[in-house]
Amino acid sequence: MSEDNPRAVLLTGANGGVGLAATHALAERGFRVYAAVRGQAGELPRHPNVRVVRLDVTDPVSVADAVEQVRADGVSSLHGLVNNAGIIVQGPLELVPEEELRRQFDVNVFGPAAVTQAFLPLLRAGRGRVVNVTATTARVAGPFFGPISASKAALQSLSDAQRLELAHWGMPVVVIELGMIDTPIFAKAAAATAKTAEAQTPQQAALYRAQLEAVDAAMAKAKAASPGIVADAVVKALTAGRPKPRYTVGPDTRMLGLLARLPLRTRDRLLARVMGLAKVPLAR
Repeated sequence: MSEDNPRAVLLTGANGGVGLAATHALAERGFRVYAAVRGQAGELPRHPNVRVVRLDVTDPVSVADAVEQVRADGVSSLHGLVNNAGIIVQGPLELVPEEELRRQFDVNVFGPAAVTQAFLPLLRAGRGRVVNVTATTARVAGPFFGPISASKAALQSLSDAQRLELAHWGMPVVVIELGMIDTPIFAKAAAATAKTAEAQTPQQAALYRAQLEAVDAAMAKAKAASPGIVADAVVKALTAGRPKPRYTVGPDTRMLGLLARLPLRTRDRLLARVMGLAKVPLAR
């Protein structure tokens, strides 16, 4: 790979915890990274191989403009597209506002689909690869994480289908399945959940109070991994001669992988125990 002709990669959500780590890792390895952000560039590394691209994955005009911005920089082919942008909507499905549920799918499912469609001509020209960042909750949906789990499961299904669709051109489609990672996305999700709770009636808030407190206590004990291990997986997905269809990242992914193979009643019982729900008295 020549420094005069670096391999170009577009990475969405580049100013988040995982995005920052992946942008830095790829730039250091000689990739030209088109770091796509919806707002400010934030802490993106000031590196000669990093180009900031304004991109709102939920806005078709913004997606089209991003393609033109990359082309205008002299890029005629892409080595890779990393669909990393995402949000977390959480809480009891009964109390999740409809607009928040739609926003979850707009960002996590429809956004990556639209970005992939728009950049496929450049990817095909470079026989590039698509890397979609999902989560282990795509295979095991946890209580009160239904929206995020469902969105990641949808993205995983789209990835599985497109892996075969693009195989005709020798273009790999890779899923990076995350466990608990130490990034600001969880704090943002908690803040959004708290804001939603302000609009609830006291009766609504009381419905799930005990369960949510139990889950919060269990989640507080979970050990989050460094975003650096995700960046390593992104690099592998983009550099391996024959990348794996799926990379699982994080200390909790093994346990969730085992849970996914269990009968549903057994899985539910174990999940309820792990997440503290088994200790919450049943409603009377």
